[in-house]
Amino acid sequence: MVLGAVVVLLVLSLWAVTQSVALGALSQARAQDVLHSQLREQLAAQTAPTGPATVGQPVALLAIPTLGVEQVVVEGTATGDLQNGPGHRRDTVLPGQKGVSVLYGKALTWGAPFRSITSLTVGDGIKVTTGQGEFVYRVQGVRRAGDPLPAASDGARLTLVTVDVSSLMPGGVVYVDAVLQGDPVTGSGHVAAVPDSEKVLGTDSSGLPLLAVALALLLATLLVMVVMRRRLPAAVLWTLGAPLLLAALWWAGTCAGRLLPNVF
Repeated sequence: MVLGAVVVLLVLSLWAVTQSVALGALSQARAQDVLHSQLREQLAAQTAPTGPATVGQPVALLAIPTLGVEQVVVEGTATGDLQNGPGHRRDTVLPGQKGVSVLYGKALTWGAPFRSITSLTVGDGIKVTTGQGEFVYRVQGVRRAGDPLPAASDGARLTLVTVDVSSLMPGGVVYVDAVLQGDPVTGSGHVAAVPDSEKVLGTDSSGLPLLAVALALLLATLLVMVVMRRRLPAAVLWTLGAPLLLAALWWAGTCAGRLLPNVF
């Protein structure tokens, strides 16, 4: 009994890792396609947000030519938000606006759009398109915990945040600072503060109830298949049961992924 439980846990853990690192990239790419269509329509209709937006809503298009990165940025930086793409920290201004705009992105899982930002060098360009226009930033430098903050500016600055994966195991938090070329625009404010789940390395425990439901569905499907294996031909049993098993596994993996630190 104990051995069986251990085997099940190992299989589930292996699936969660496989989904987050490999299959999650496919899910993130699909989400990006949908977000890109939504943002394109909003930009054309001039309805893209210029201030506080609904969590999960597309707010900008981020392009880093040096790295070949082009990603739609969503509002919010909780783990679930970053599974769809880089996220805008809601208590900072939007890109292009006066002040510091902060974007988080994953470095290991769900497409890992910020995996290579540590390789950016001084002068590299970053382009951001929002409802207020196109804005070009130039990289000031890459810093880590303990490094001095960049000098204050009267203009606008963009900070990209992730974890350092230059070694085999994830390192500490890394920041890429960039300065806007040209004049900033005026925004319509931002929220005063964000919960801990949206701060760097934050985790989202709100997914635990959903994870429990997903695991219960997985267990129930397995039990039904065991009971029915002597009553149905194997081909029929797997035709009916495999989609439910995969759906429950995918749901469980997605919920488990929300327990990871947001920028992993």
